[in-house]
Amino acid sequence: MANNKPIGVFDSGLGGLSVVKELKSILPYENIVYFGDTGRVPYGTKSKSTIVRYAVEDEKFLLSKDVKMVIAACGTVSSVASHTGKKLPVPFVDVVLPTAKAAVLATENKKIGILGTSATIKSQSFEKAIKKIDKNISTYSVACPLFVQLVESGWFHRNDEVAVAAAKRYLEPIVQAGVDTIILGCTHFPILSDVISDVVGSSVTLINSGKCAANAAAELLNEKDMLSSNKKGKTIFYVSDKPDSFSKTASYLLGDDIGANVKLTKANDFGVK
Repeated sequence: MANNKPIGVFDSGLGGLSVVKELKSILPYENIVYFGDTGRVPYGTKSKSTIVRYAVEDEKFLLSKDVKMVIAACGTVSSVASHTGKKLPVPFVDVVLPTAKAAVLATENKKIGILGTSATIKSQSFEKAIKKIDKNISTYSVACPLFVQLVESGWFHRNDEVAVAAAKRYLEPIVQAGVDTIILGCTHFPILSDVISDVVGSSVTLINSGKCAANAAAELLNEKDMLSSNKKGKTIFYVSDKPDSFSKTASYLLGDDIGANVKLTKANDFGVK
């Protein structure tokens, strides 16, 4: 039976738009409610208890919008607080397992690099997921906390000197390890794909965690017969700070002027319409 309720997506800021962009491509008839916690970004430098609290608040906010599914479009939440989503009354998808599966399928030399926030890398979530699939794969992990701030600041173009310098510094051990596949374990990082690819070379496959999560969500909705029967989907964006800044960068990333659909709210303002 069709389900026309919206898909709920949340992230600490702009990164989750990599999931939204893919969802709009593969499920154009779905309504989407997005919450970007721009007032508290980044999550990846916070303590586990704080990340768990933020995740619970974000999930409750989306549930208040009567969503049919929640996607944690955040590598940090997916890595250290996914247990909160598994308790929800609606289907829940995070980025870790779908991304790990894609990386294992992609690698040929069984050497996978993992880029993530400090909290994600500390949790070893991707490493554990990969080892469960194939224990013979070697992983090489690097925390890249500055990448989130670069994206949030709009410094993600391939010729941006600051972005290129940061990428070269972070990626040096990954390049030296000889990996043929790299997991972009934070949904902000696919936005820096051009910069990262220029540094590591075109022969290295980049695994977009946002795309993997979107594909997993689409498969799950199809399995549960919960796809929409709408003729055209609509996306509403909520942010907890700086809606104008979010609108400008998000419109560029999505290739669409979303300004009229961005609303200022807070994760715990459950009654906001």
